[in-house]
Amino acid sequence: MAGTEDIAPKRTFLVLHDYGMGGMWWWVRARSTREVRETFAWVEVITDPETLARFKDEGLEEVDIDASRMPPGLDDLYAERAAQRGRAGFGVLADRDVVHLSLRGEDEDGEPVDQLVEVGPDGRRFRQVEVAEDGTAVRSSPDDWLFNPPVVDLFDPALADREISRGDFEAQWARARQEDSGL
Repeated sequence: MAGTEDIAPKRTFLVLHDYGMGGMWWWVRARSTREVRETFAWVEVITDPETLARFKDEGLEEVDIDASRMPPGLDDLYAERAAQRGRAGFGVLADRDVVHLSLRGEDEDGEPVDQLVEVGPDGRRFRQVEVAEDGTAVRSSPDDWLFNPPVVDLFDPALADREISRGDFEAQWARARQEDSGL
């Protein structure tokens, strides 16, 4: 077949969908880490040798990325990504070491806040500032959180217009008071 010599061979990747209190795991046969992340929303490809060894004999389901049907759990992540692909902003924040975003959320009392987050390439927070309606700002970091699952999927096109500059984030971080974590 013409052109197939340019297609990378498939390898097996350990894929995790971390939902905070747990996760779903699969072995996915694909051509690259990027292909996995472009095909499924809210997943990360695990490369840590100890974790790979731990799951080697766990009997996880193996899925081919080109399969016509995906197993439960992975099928929803596939559908979510398919709906995003082709939209303006798809993947523009992916593959960066650090991204700063301004998101709308709620504080622990259910009050609306602007959440300024600094995240890594896996969508997990490095630091966060919550700015309340009255301008009060509270900062926190991983030492303050019991769990730190991904809070964003950097391929999501809806995030493209939520990016803020590092300077804007740092200014809010500097003025915010430290959270009393109680951990």
